[in-house]
Amino acid sequence: MSEESNPMSSLWPLVQPGATDWLRELCGDGLTGFMPPAMPDAVWVLNAMYEHEQGSTEVSYDEYHKARLADGSTQPHVVGDLDLDAVSIATGGGLGRARHPGPGWRRLRWTELARRTGDPMVPDGLMPSYRCFPSAKKEGSWPLTMVPPTEGSLDRETWNRLIAVLTEYSAAGPDTRCLAYYNPLMLGATDFDNLHVRAGRLGDAELLYDQSEADFSPSNLWSDDRSWVLCTDYDLWATKVAGSPALIHALLNDSEIEAVRLPWAH
Repeated sequence: MSEESNPMSSLWPLVQPGATDWLRELCGDGLTGFMPPAMPDAVWVLNAMYEHEQGSTEVSYDEYHKARLADGSTQPHVVGDLDLDAVSIATGGGLGRARHPGPGWRRLRWTELARRTGDPMVPDGLMPSYRCFPSAKKEGSWPLTMVPPTEGSLDRETWNRLIAVLTEYSAAGPDTRCLAYYNPLMLGATDFDNLHVRAGRLGDAELLYDQSEADFSPSNLWSDDRSWVLCTDYDLWATKVAGSPALIHALLNDSEIEAVRLPWAH
């Protein structure tokens, strides 16, 4: 879809890539997202995961996939002479946007899974990622009755709630001017020089989730006055929110959002 025909262009027009210069100076390279320090506080908002109401199963995504390959109900993924299925594991994880799977599924909190498995929510020194919850997986693959967090994007429900909290803690409320950056990996990895940045109102930020150019929430979203900034790294299962202590306290105590402090990634 061209910029002229994109309905987002009127509410979130493209701006000069120099809008990210301050983030580059503050955070370094933004290939997977500009990761900010605490400003002056910070918290990690965790992507949602889900579990089927019928309970756990011993069958993993990888075992199910291999069974389908064996009975011919799915075809192997071959690139050139390489059979990718023979050298990889079907983990069950996804990349990009996600939402509640629908009837029969419930939100599974990270805290609940940590209690069940004995694993920490996030191991010391690590980021929220595929390396979390090794005890929940079988040889690296999740059970079929769980949908693990997606990488590189907030899920829709968490995005919508996060925008609502940011609106409450921004001076101009829904009229707060914001900028959104999408890293090159989200856009086909074709242009690493001209960074993709849009500007608009915080009150219209929910629409960014559905914009056509990327199947992800933005890598970074920040208020024009730089009072807060979000970073959703392409490789992670969570979004870092840097901002005021009041904002961070609200996120940690929100009933819908699941958030955690990581002292080693503050």
